[in-house]
Amino acid sequence: MTAIKTIIIDDEPKAIDVLNRYCNETELVEVVATFRDPIKALEFLQTQSVHLLFLDINMPKISGMEFLNILKIKPKVIFTTAYSEYAVDSFDYDTVDYLLKPIEFQRFMKAVAKVRNLIASNDSSSNTLTERNATEKIIYIKSGPKLYKIDVADILYLEKDGNYLIFHTKDKKILSRQNMKDVFEIVSPKEFLRVHKSYIVAIKHMEIIESHQIKICNIKIPVGRNYREELMKIANL
Repeated sequence: MTAIKTIIIDDEPKAIDVLNRYCNETELVEVVATFRDPIKALEFLQTQSVHLLFLDINMPKISGMEFLNILKIKPKVIFTTAYSEYAVDSFDYDTVDYLLKPIEFQRFMKAVAKVRNLIASNDSSSNTLTERNATEKIIYIKSGPKLYKIDVADILYLEKDGNYLIFHTKDKKILSRQNMKDVFEIVSPKEFLRVHKSYIVAIKHMEIIESHQIKICNIKIPVGRNYREELMKIANL
């Protein structure tokens, strides 16, 4: 897999350090340069091409938005800022995502995954990022100090366990500190269905469907009353 060539532009050294550390924790991203001075970053981009910019909005010489107005050839952009009021304006610049400082690693990975998917789907781009198998949809899940690569097709179901989610796949279980409400930013609601306050299942892996439970690989998963109607629609029952 080709790494996403990236530069980080931020006038705060600590912010650069955080993003650099996050990038080093995944093979998805290769940081080729970092800049505290956006003018120097513009000079760099006149002769070098990258896939992605992590771009601070509020900088002393020129803002991130002014930076993009100057830039002729625009890579994918993820805005980073401590100010939530810029969020609406950022959409005018066709950015991939908007990360609010302090940036959490899991939120960073979701933004990077969006970039990866956009590049991988653009076959005509000279900066195309390719997966080993174009039919695979790969996600990366952080569990403790480790980062696990998972093919979404292998996920059987997800289970809530306190402040954690357990990703049950065909051959392993991965415990990750995430909220249930964030799941559909990771997997598609067209492929997964919430059937209980503590369970989300992969639709294609459902083997036996009853009004009160679902069976996947001989595992019985309860169906909550509030989710039963939607399940019956999916099952055409």
